[in-house]
Amino acid sequence: MLAVFAGIMLAIHWTSFFQSIQLSSVAIGTITFSTFPLFLIFLEPLLFRERLSLKNLVCAMILLAGVTITIPEFSMGNQVTVGLLWGMLSSFSYAIITLCNRYLSRSYAGSVVCLYEQGTTAVVLLPFLLGAQAVWTVQNIVGVGIIGIACTTLAYSLYVAAQKRLKAQTVGIISGMETVYGIVYALLFLKEVPTLRELLGGAVILSVALVLSLGNQEEKAN
Repeated sequence: MLAVFAGIMLAIHWTSFFQSIQLSSVAIGTITFSTFPLFLIFLEPLLFRERLSLKNLVCAMILLAGVTITIPEFSMGNQVTVGLLWGMLSSFSYAIITLCNRYLSRSYAGSVVCLYEQGTTAVVLLPFLLGAQAVWTVQNIVGVGIIGIACTTLAYSLYVAAQKRLKAQTVGIISGMETVYGIVYALLFLKEVPTLRELLGGAVILSVALVLSLGNQEEKAN
């Protein structure tokens, strides 16, 4: 049942994430998504009865500062702001998924967890696909296939498996590097030139991820 619940949350996460990108940009969508470690900071110790890590708390605050730097203004009449709010929903739902995965990864392989979660997600989203007016060209089919197999199934399985060794907070904050990757790929393939704010925010996020990566060996030893 927990895997099914995580699958429903995954459907919410995917939908809100792509909606955020469509309304704003790849940079804004990925940057707001990267705030999900902030939810983990408070939810994980509560659910798993662990002490709040000062290091992760500090890193999360710095990560939030990096996200804040990239936001030009906050106005409900601004389409970018609406995209930001969708990104926050994506962030919250992903935090819930991360916590579910940490619990499930104790008993099941990452591939098994992904099978149940993504299978549930497929069932939840299938009715929307049937009603969508999509143009299925060869290029679109290949693109969806790459996203589904390489960028989702493989990457998500590795993400779940990583939580057998690390706390969800640590794995979550390190995955904030997706923001940097997203901005770079958007520049290369979509010609979305990042602003100075986005570059500064991405630099802060990358620095936090580097610090956590260097501290992983110490956490494993404990």
